[in-house]
Amino acid sequence: MPFTADLDDIDWKILRELQKEGRVSNVELSRRVGISAPPCLRRVKWLEETGIIRGYRALLNAPALGLDVVAFCLVGLHHQSEAELKAFADLARTWTIVRQAWMVSGESDFMLHCVARDLTAFQTFVIEELTSAPNVDTVRTALTIRPVKDEGLVPI
Repeated sequence: MPFTADLDDIDWKILRELQKEGRVSNVELSRRVGISAPPCLRRVKWLEETGIIRGYRALLNAPALGLDVVAFCLVGLHHQSEAELKAFADLARTWTIVRQAWMVSGESDFMLHCVARDLTAFQTFVIEELTSAPNVDTVRTALTIRPVKDEGLVPI
C-alpha cells in the first residue's frame, strides 16, 4: 500500500510555499509558515525523506531558449500487453523532445508532452520516430497556441 502521510497545517503551508518558490531560504520559509528555522528545516527534510518532495528543478523559459513549439501527442498501440506498454514507455524516456509522458486510459494509450525548437523538428520527430516506433498504431497531435495557466503540479 502506498505511503499516505499525515500532514498538519504547517506541512501543507511548507509544501505550498516550496511549490511556489523552491529556492526560498529556510529562514524565509520558516517566516512564511510561522515557525522557527530549525523545526522548519526538520520538516522539509522529513518531507524529502518520505518522498513527498521528489526534488527541485529550475523552470526554464522554452521560447527564450529557442524552443517555440509545445505539443501533445496521443499515441495508440496495436497491442496493450504489459510488455508492450513497458517497451513503449521505455522508448518514450529516450526521446529528448518528449518532456513528460503518461500512460492513459480511453481511446489512446499514452499522452506525450513535447517541446521542439520549431514545427519542422516536431514534424520530423512525429514522422520519423514516433509513428515508426514498434507497436504504434495511431498518433494524434495537438499544437498549443499559448499557455493560459502554469501552476505547480499538485493543487494545494
